[in-house]
Amino acid sequence: MATVHQQKPRRRTDIAQPRMKEAGAPPRVRRVFINHIDSYASESIAQCLSERVGGQTEEEEEEEELEITPHGAATAFHVVGTVSGRHAVALPCVVEAYLQPNREELLSKLIDCDVIIYNITQHAEQVDEALWAVSALHKEMGRFSGGKMFILVSTVMTWAASKPLNSDFTDEHFLKRRPHPNFQPHIDLEKKVVHMGKTKRGLFSTYVVASGLQYGMGEQVFHYFFKTSWLGHETPVFGDGTNIVPTIHVSDLARVILNVIKHQPKPYYLLAVDSSSNTLEQIVREVASIFGAGKVQKRPFEEAYLTEDLSTVEIDSLLVNLRMQNVHLKELIPIDWLCETGLVDNMELVVEEYQKARGLLPLRLCVLGPPAVGKSTVSRQISEYYKVQHITLKETIAETISQLEDNVRNADPDAADENSAVEAKELLNSLKDSMEQYGGHLDEQLLVKVVRNKLMSPPCRNQGFVLDGFPKTYEQAKELFYAEESQPEDGATQMSSCRRKIMPEFVLCLDASDIFLEHRVMMLPERLVQEHNYEQEHFQRRLAGYRENNAEDETVVNYFEELDLSPLYLEITSSEEPDHLLMMQTIFDTVGHPRNYGPTSLEEEERRKAEEKMEREAQEKAEEERQEAEDAQHRAAQWEEWTQRLQEVRQQEEEVLEAESAPLRNYLMEHVMPTLTQGLIACCTARPQDPVDFLAEFLTRNNPTNQ
Repeated sequence: MATVHQQKPRRRTDIAQPRMKEAGAPPRVRRVFINHIDSYASESIAQCLSERVGGQTEEEEEEEELEITPHGAATAFHVVGTVSGRHAVALPCVVEAYLQPNREELLSKLIDCDVIIYNITQHAEQVDEALWAVSALHKEMGRFSGGKMFILVSTVMTWAASKPLNSDFTDEHFLKRRPHPNFQPHIDLEKKVVHMGKTKRGLFSTYVVASGLQYGMGEQVFHYFFKTSWLGHETPVFGDGTNIVPTIHVSDLARVILNVIKHQPKPYYLLAVDSSSNTLEQIVREVASIFGAGKVQKRPFEEAYLTEDLSTVEIDSLLVNLRMQNVHLKELIPIDWLCETGLVDNMELVVEEYQKARGLLPLRLCVLGPPAVGKSTVSRQISEYYKVQHITLKETIAETISQLEDNVRNADPDAADENSAVEAKELLNSLKDSMEQYGGHLDEQLLVKVVRNKLMSPPCRNQGFVLDGFPKTYEQAKELFYAEESQPEDGATQMSSCRRKIMPEFVLCLDASDIFLEHRVMMLPERLVQEHNYEQEHFQRRLAGYRENNAEDETVVNYFEELDLSPLYLEITSSEEPDHLLMMQTIFDTVGHPRNYGPTSLEEEERRKAEEKMEREAQEKAEEERQEAEDAQHRAAQWEEWTQRLQEVRQQEEEVLEAESAPLRNYLMEHVMPTLTQGLIACCTARPQDPVDFLAEFLTRNNPTNQ
C-alpha cells in the first residue's frame, strides 16, 4: 500500500489546499478502477498510482508534506480493473482483476470505486463500454455513499480535423475541435462525459484528458519504427514527414491522471501533451540514428496501410498534424515531468526503456583460446543461435577498409561534414600503410581502434556481438575496454559509457593440449590449412606465442577476472560431434535465452509459408500413399470378387450344359453305343484293310431304327 504525497503546497483558488497530517490518523484508501489494466497506457497509470505518490519519487516524498484528506488521513490507492483477456499478466500493483464481467457485475464493481478511469486510446471497442459506464454511473448517483470521479483518457485525434489557427491549439479551444473521421465516436463520448459531470459535480465529477501519441516503456504507436531500426533495416517515413505529432511519455500521462485525482482542477477538459513540436520525420530520423546508421526513406503515406505491423488507428495517429500546448497543466497542476521536452530530446532514455521493457538487451561475448581449438566454430554457432554479430579480425579489417574507401569515393566536397571525409581518408591511408609495413597486419594501436569502432557500431550496440579470438594480450584488452574511464571528484573509478557498451558479459576460454591441437591440424583438409595459415611451422609459432602470452603474470583472462568477470573454462578433448554438441549446450545454458526479436513479419511469413508448403507436401504424399493403398486394396478385392464370380459362372454353365446334355447322352447310351460297340468288336475280329468303311457298312446294316 502506497501513501500519497504531494509537492509543496501552492496557493491557488481552484485547488483545495492540504492540511497537515494529524498524529495517528490512519491512511484513507481510495479505490481506483482502470479498464483493460493489462494494456500499454492503463498499466502505466496503474503502476503510477500504486508505486509513486503525487508524481514524486520516494526520495522526493521524504522532503515533502503528505496530502491529507478532510479526515486528516493520508491517501493510498487500491487499483482494480478489467483485463483484456488477450494474455495472462501478473501485475503486483493491481489488487483485483476482472476477466470479462457482465454489465451487472461490472456496474457493481464501478460503484464500489472512488475513481473510475476509462482509457480509449488503444482499443476502439472500449468506447461503447465507456459510454455505458458513465451513463450507468450517472443514473445510479443516488446509491453513491460519497463523491466519485470519472476520468476519460481520450486522444488528440478528436482534434485532427480542426481548422488551423494562427497560434497553437490549447485546452481553451476544445469547443472548436473537429475529429478525424475514424474518431467521431471518441468525440461523441467526450461530449457525453463532460455533460454527465455538470449535473452534480460534487457527487459525480468527470474529466476528459486528451492524450498525445504515447511513447516510452516499450512503445506502442511508435513501435514499428523502433523495431525496424533495431533490426538494422531502412526506416520509412510515410508522407512528407513534415506533420507535427503531439506526444507525451506514457509515464507523464500517468502523472497527469494522478494529479487530476489529487487536485481536481476546475477545467474538465485537459490536453496531455509535452512541450515538443517534433515532426514525424524528426522522430523517425532520431530513432534511426540511435539504433542504426540513420537511414530513412520517404514513402507515400498510402504504403503505410500495406504495412502489417501498423493498425489503421496507429496510421491515422502518425499522420496527424497538430501544434498543441497544455495550458491548464502548466497553470493549474504541478506535474513532475519525466520528458517534458518530448521524444526527440529524450531519445536515449526512451531507447533504454524500450530495450529493457522488451528484453532486447545486447548480448556480448568474448571467445578466447589457442589456434585450432575451435574458437571460430563456437563463435559462429553462438552468433547464429543468439542472432548477434560474429566479429573476426580479418573480416573487421576488410570491412573497415571497404567502408572507408566508399566514404572517400562518395564524399561530397560541398557537404557540411567535409572534416569527416578528410578523417576517413587519413584513417584509410594509415591502415594501408600499416598493413604494407607489417606484412598484411595492423599495428596494435590501429587494430584496437578498428575493433572498438566495430564494437561501437549500431548492430553490435543493439543486438550484441561475439568477439572471436581477440584481445590476445593484457595490454590489448586494457586498451580496448579500459581506455575511456572517467575519474569523478570523489576519486572512485567509474566505468565510462563507451566501456559499458562494449564490455563482454561472458568470457569463454577454450583450451586443449598441444598434442591434441597438432593432431587436429594434421587431420584438416589442405584447403582449411591454407585458409587458416595452419602450415606446420606457422602453426607451431602461433601456438608457442599463445602459450607464452598466457604464461605471463598479466594475461587477458587476468584482466577480465580483475573486473569480476569469471570466465567459463572449457577443455576440448574430443572432436566427436556428440561431445561438441554437449559443449555448446553448456554454453547456451550458461549464457541463457536469446535476447532478440523473433523473425520479422516478412521472415515469419516466409517461414510460415515454407512450413505450410512442407506440411502440404507431406499431406499430399500421405494422401497419395493412402490413395494408392486403397486403390491396391480395391483392385485386389475386385480381382478376388471377379475370380469368384467367374468360378460361379463356370459352375453354372457346367450345370446347365450337364442338364442340357442328359437326353442326348441317354439316347446315345441306349441306341448308339451298343451297336457301335458290336461294330468295333467285329472290326477287331475281321481285321479288314479299311476299318472305317467296314465300321460304316456294319452300322448301316445294323441300324436299330431300320429294324
